[in-house]
Amino acid sequence: MAGCSHCDVGFEGLSPDYRRRLWTVIAINAGMFLVEMASGAWAGSQALKADALDFLGDAVTYGVTLAVIGAPLAVRSRAALLKGLSLSAMGLWVLGVTAYHVLVLGVPRAEIMGAVGFLALAANVTSVLLLMPYREGDANVRSVWLCSRNDAIGNIAVMVAALAVWLSASKWPDLIVAAAMAGLFLNSSAQILRQAVRELRTSHPTPAE
Repeated sequence: MAGCSHCDVGFEGLSPDYRRRLWTVIAINAGMFLVEMASGAWAGSQALKADALDFLGDAVTYGVTLAVIGAPLAVRSRAALLKGLSLSAMGLWVLGVTAYHVLVLGVPRAEIMGAVGFLALAANVTSVLLLMPYREGDANVRSVWLCSRNDAIGNIAVMVAALAVWLSASKWPDLIVAAAMAGLFLNSSAQILRQAVRELRTSHPTPAE
């Protein structure tokens, strides 16, 4: 960035191609949130519902990213902080709901989990391929990549859970995957928050004594 004394922030999203890719990925994620939440309720699957929330979080994250592209570093860093905190809240919510459902009888329907998981995986791989050229950058841009990566990992996990549920006729694989995905949300949140705090400090350098 010309005229910047702190030039280690990285790509800031100032690219028409990046914007077009984000709009495409927002549409994919919003659609898959609706599909997976309905399917999770139908199949009685906490893993599908957790993955649906991940899609929703991604759609919101990408929308916020678009809104602050080109804004001052301090604004983009605060937006990234907000996204990191929202990921933390989502992870804690999934953990809480999973813990509650441990006490509820009923085995999720593995065939629905597997079919929807395959559809979601295809959507996530498409998103990852679209965003891969822009996986490095400031906290705002990096949060987009981390959420896309989470989706791909999450859907593979849902499909593994579906197979394990089918083989074991038990709800535990579904609940374990939901808890693992919550942990992934919290890990990504920590990464985003750390980078956002660093960039926020960069945007407000401490005066030399």
